[in-house]
Amino acid sequence: MTRDIDWGIPIPGWEDQPSKRLYVWFDAVIGYLSASIEWARRSGDPEAWRQWWNDPQALSYYFMGKDNIVFHSQIWPAELLGYNGQGQRGGESGDMGVLNLPTEVVSSEFLTMEGRKFSSSHGIVIYVRDFLARYQADALRYFICAAGPETADADFTWAEFVRRTNGELVAGWGNLVNRTAAMIHKRFGAIPAPGELEDIDRELLDAVAAGFDTVGDLIRHHRQKAALAEAMRLVGEANKYIADTEPFKLKGEPGSPAHQRLATVLHTLAQVVADLNLMLSPFLPHAANDVDKVLGGDGLLAPMPRIEEVDELDPQVLPEAFAGRTGYPIITGDYTGVPTWERHAVVVGTPIAKPKPVFVKLDESIVEEELARYADSQPDDITGA
Repeated sequence: MTRDIDWGIPIPGWEDQPSKRLYVWFDAVIGYLSASIEWARRSGDPEAWRQWWNDPQALSYYFMGKDNIVFHSQIWPAELLGYNGQGQRGGESGDMGVLNLPTEVVSSEFLTMEGRKFSSSHGIVIYVRDFLARYQADALRYFICAAGPETADADFTWAEFVRRTNGELVAGWGNLVNRTAAMIHKRFGAIPAPGELEDIDRELLDAVAAGFDTVGDLIRHHRQKAALAEAMRLVGEANKYIADTEPFKLKGEPGSPAHQRLATVLHTLAQVVADLNLMLSPFLPHAANDVDKVLGGDGLLAPMPRIEEVDELDPQVLPEAFAGRTGYPIITGDYTGVPTWERHAVVVGTPIAKPKPVFVKLDESIVEEELARYADSQPDDITGA
């Protein structure tokens, strides 16, 4: 747990060996605890961290790549056991009480790019800021969730990125949202009241409602890829429902059987889109807020994190190297308003405006453009790397 380096944390009691420092993965994992305590202090309830760290019923999951497993499954638990007095030598817990060990370490495999290992020094890299300047955040999130290295190494290719974006996000989910909102806007201007449901309506509503249990259970067991696939399967069922009921062919004056049937079909679709949007929100949070606006909501379905500049809580105990530092950025957010994981009935009469596409269709020419950009960024001396 030590290295012969001249930076890092000096080892208490080893002042006679100033070149010895704690190895980063021994002290870095303590950040899980210290960050929780800092968050609690900044939230106004300094003891709030104990809900996760002292309550024996609390669950904690650690997410990482497979090369970090040892630090979270061995080193960090060993530190916690030692602090708790639960190691081989026994003893009493420290002032913070008995601290919970990780409930589960959830690890992914490796992601490669165009068949090669990512390497910023060799130009085999996609910088997030650079990516977001050209493409939607949720397009990348979708690819990683749907085709990422959950249980086996996976490869990112620009061709597959375009195919999944256009064929699944745009033509599947985005098309369902757009068609539903466009028909409601054109024929009613607001979510209509349904008439008597037919079997085909009930079957779709029941299937999607059951998705909260199915998708939720898969997420709970950290099978994110399967959870997203199940939600997208239900998107396919909803698109099939449109093809089967053909609401675009239902004509008639208000009060006529055809008009009432149209209202029922479109109300069913509005409910299904709202349900699926909540189901997909863990994977596509930015799009979830956009879809919520399309359905007449406030666009706050998926709360977003924010960066704040904060002052030091304990400037008097800062090491000399940090003297004079006035503050630093933190990532925080308020997630208390997240809807419960269940069906929330759409409100009849909610105005629906003419929708704009939620997802941007990609031109296939970007594949060659990105490959060329990627090739240009590679140094000339990477043969055999």
